[in-house]
Amino acid sequence: MNSYRIEHDSMGEIKVPAERLWGAQTERSYENFRIGVEKMPPELIRAFAILKKCCAEANRELLPEKMTAEKLSAISAACDEIIEGKLSEEFPLAVWQTGSGTQTNMNLNEVIANRGNIISGKKILHPNDDVNMSQSSNDTFPAAIHIAAVCEIEERLMPALLALIEEFERLERENEGVLKCGRTHLQDAVPIMFSQEISGWKSLLDRSREQIVLSLATLSNLSLGGTAVGTGLNAPKGFDTLVAEKISAAAGHAFKTDSNKFHSLSSQDEAVFAHGALKALAADLMKIANDVRWLASGPRTGLGEITIPENEPGSSIMPGKVNPTQCEAVTMVAVQVMGNDAAVGFAASQGNFQLNVFLPVIAYNLLQSVRLLGDVMESFRKNCVSGIKPNVGKMRENVDKSLMLAAALNPSIGYENAAKTVKLAFRENITLREAAAKLGFLTPEEFDRVFRPEDMCC
Repeated sequence: MNSYRIEHDSMGEIKVPAERLWGAQTERSYENFRIGVEKMPPELIRAFAILKKCCAEANRELLPEKMTAEKLSAISAACDEIIEGKLSEEFPLAVWQTGSGTQTNMNLNEVIANRGNIISGKKILHPNDDVNMSQSSNDTFPAAIHIAAVCEIEERLMPALLALIEEFERLERENEGVLKCGRTHLQDAVPIMFSQEISGWKSLLDRSREQIVLSLATLSNLSLGGTAVGTGLNAPKGFDTLVAEKISAAAGHAFKTDSNKFHSLSSQDEAVFAHGALKALAADLMKIANDVRWLASGPRTGLGEITIPENEPGSSIMPGKVNPTQCEAVTMVAVQVMGNDAAVGFAASQGNFQLNVFLPVIAYNLLQSVRLLGDVMESFRKNCVSGIKPNVGKMRENVDKSLMLAAALNPSIGYENAAKTVKLAFRENITLREAAAKLGFLTPEEFDRVFRPEDMCC
């Protein structure tokens, strides 16, 4: 039989499981929003714990008569346990709750207060009066989104992105001078070096990296100090600047107070901008993964110009079949991120009056996109890109068969005559050399002098 204790809030008493650290407001939310399986992201909970600890430190400096050394010590110890992931089972609330995230803010306040009281051995902390001192859900939740997003982008996504860029740099160096057929509109085009094609993939990722870095500058703005509507009610003077400095030191990433708290509470344009950069990365990864699986298609009836690692059997009925599964994972993540971007954009447009009330869904989608992109890039690099090998013989065979090499004849016989040469070669299934001679445009010797596919890649 489950045991309970009685907790109370401004609405009265409520039963809370005896073993849990949360209080009345968390329990009300847990009971009232049994919607879906999506819970508040652990990255957000960790960011909240950093925020709460730093707010207590700032209050200790600015309001020492209220935030005593004893209270600060208890809050800090409880926050450290949350940051280390030791109390993860104490944060059960659904994403689909109040749009301000008030109940998640109170979930943190209640757990920190109750755990801090246990650590100190006496009841010295109140969730609202002490843990939430100088704060409101309305300024803490947007700030926690920014803290979590910056930490996850810089610690999870950027290392994976840089490692993937470096892998393509290696492939580019190793494939200098490997000639292959270019393709536009899924049709044969003029030749290209495989290293040049790889350099395009690398540059796509590097441009995405630059755009994500730009977004970090705006995500570093914090709404803390705005409290309920942006006026800073009940927060001491200088609190916003001081807490931003403390969060920067604690998180290891630079943050600053937003110059206009009315903006930072009602707008989520920084999240939109940041997620737009993530969507651009997703689009680039989609293009690269599709290129790789097209080039690796076959092994006998596809393009077959590259080979990729064979990681697992690809069919339950066709023996020996191997599929480009890492590419498929990349493209599925890209689809999810693009869908998340639509959700973030719609949610950010709902900043009515002094507060945006779609914050939990913005946090969930933004952090999921960062997590998925970071993980899938690392998987793609280790399990696919690192093992890409050119099929040089097949590449050369396709170059030699390509009719688009006729572009090299334009300076000698003109575009229209080159087009006639292509059409004859295709119609009669002969080489461009044979077709040019048959039409009287070039002798075989003249053709050999002007026709050098390698020179077309300069």
